[in-house]
Amino acid sequence: MQQRTIGNRQVSAIGLGGMPMSIEGRPDEARSVAAVHAALDAGVTLIDTADAYHRDANEVGHNETLIARALKEYGPGADAVLVATKGGHLRPGDGSWTQNGRPEYLKEAAKASAQRLGVEAVGLYQFHRPDPNVPYAESVGAIRDLLDEGVIQLAGISNASVAQIDEANEILGGRLASVQNQFSPRFRSSEGELDHCAKLGVAFLPWSPLGGIKSAPELGSRHAAFNEVAEEVGASVYQVTLAWQLALAPVVVPIPGASRPESIRDSAGAADLQLTGDQVARLSAA
Repeated sequence: MQQRTIGNRQVSAIGLGGMPMSIEGRPDEARSVAAVHAALDAGVTLIDTADAYHRDANEVGHNETLIARALKEYGPGADAVLVATKGGHLRPGDGSWTQNGRPEYLKEAAKASAQRLGVEAVGLYQFHRPDPNVPYAESVGAIRDLLDEGVIQLAGISNASVAQIDEANEILGGRLASVQNQFSPRFRSSEGELDHCAKLGVAFLPWSPLGGIKSAPELGSRHAAFNEVAEEVGASVYQVTLAWQLALAPVVVPIPGASRPESIRDSAGAADLQLTGDQVARLSAA
């Protein structure tokens, strides 16, 4: 599969997002493990998770534990996978999402994530979402300390503005490896952050690149241009969407969420789909 760069690591151009495997509506774990194995078989070497990817209040880190189990059961080849996790978001168990960006919390959360993932150092650790009650510099400072102490190997941020990207990169001493923001045909307000990451050479990881769990099935009907191009190239509208994102900048690494083997196999095929300049322009303007 086509490769892209995150920090000092080479990863597959298409990653796997683990959230659907662990939140509301999640499937049985056997199917999720099969999805992870299908991703690896397809050449995927980036898996995105978070300690907040769980359903009930008493199962923090559910997805991290599941991903670690799936990789262990896969055997040879799993060592090449970069597992990216996140801290700073919480799920009280009532379906809501809250934030905790306190430095002491983030440091303990990162160590707990490493333990659940079964690693000495987290491959890529990302500050999940800014906490309005904590100065951003203090939260990112904790990520810097984790990097300096070797608790994490690469540092990233998520749900960040252009100004926050620059602030984080300065605090990290130019070592910001990734920015994970929402970006899809229906959600393009992060286009400025994507362009900024391209200028900096920082990986941009679109989350919900297909529009999210609820909206993905309607991608083709809501965005006619993507359906038209899919018919032109003989591919699924999902492959076309991911290929379009890859064509926007060499730093883009989409992480579509999946809990079915067939879904991630289809998404992985986007890495080999070449769109023409005209098709990319039409999709960008749609």
